[in-house]
Amino acid sequence: MNRSQRHAWWIWTKRIGTWVFLGLVAWLLLRQARSIDWGEVFESVGQIPLPMLLAAAALAACSFALYSSYDLLGRHMTGHTLGTGAVMGVTFISYAFNLNLGALIGGVAFRYRLYSRLGLGGLTITRVLGFSMLTNWLGYLVVAGAAFCFWPMTLPPDWKIGGGGLRILGASLLLLAAAYLALCAIAREHVWNIRGHELETPALGMALLQMLVSCINWSLIGGVIWFLLQRELPYSDVLSVLLVGAVAGVITHVPAGLGVLEAVFVALLAHQLPQSRLLAALLAYRAIYYLLPLAIATVAYALTEVRAKRLRTQRRRGAA
Repeated sequence: MNRSQRHAWWIWTKRIGTWVFLGLVAWLLLRQARSIDWGEVFESVGQIPLPMLLAAAALAACSFALYSSYDLLGRHMTGHTLGTGAVMGVTFISYAFNLNLGALIGGVAFRYRLYSRLGLGGLTITRVLGFSMLTNWLGYLVVAGAAFCFWPMTLPPDWKIGGGGLRILGASLLLLAAAYLALCAIAREHVWNIRGHELETPALGMALLQMLVSCINWSLIGGVIWFLLQRELPYSDVLSVLLVGAVAGVITHVPAGLGVLEAVFVALLAHQLPQSRLLAALLAYRAIYYLLPLAIATVAYALTEVRAKRLRTQRRRGAA
């Protein structure tokens, strides 16, 4: 078997393994869903007080506004000249579709389409996208590291890992974040070539700004669910479980982490709060943080397409 044949065999093996894994996850989620009293869940949704819903919606709006500024940092790094409103609009639309349809469609495809229509080249878009993703996961490392290390959640009694294991994991995540900051301090604004992909490290000041905005954003998202749970659980526990669920959703490649986030919350918090209350809060969370922004982003995207079509028509008429 030559090299190309081995490569093709490895690709197909990964694909088959991925589909088997996804099938197993889907089966487990469906099996769990059948055991849930959905009538009780929907009744619990209606029992969430209006002030808690409004507080959650306000935090969600702040989170989206903050996330939409990530690409402004990328603009600073690349030096492109698009306006602030245009950049934040593209980021908002991409983020809303990313949450609901997955990173490949939302975070990548929508950014490339929208930015290219605004005149940015492919390399610039790639750098902006990469810097935005780096910003997001840098904050994750710090928030998750701090939560696991200093405020480890109370795990179910039958779990083998305890607070000590979580502290070790948290310390490891904080060390990774510290290593990135150290790299930025030592090799400011340096481009690294890793397996054919360029990674540009910013100056330390920019790296600290990345960390700050992303940490605040992850904390805001945790606050959304905390309010929807009516603050009956410690905020640090809710935030920690959200962070675990976020990684679980990425690993399983399930669009919007549908069912995965819910399974993680039930597995880790059902010993502290009834399952129906947890799922009710998460249904409200999906409506506020996923579906409502998606509806707004869909309208915004349609308007950008109409505007782009009009501009193309005007250019053709002018050329004629």
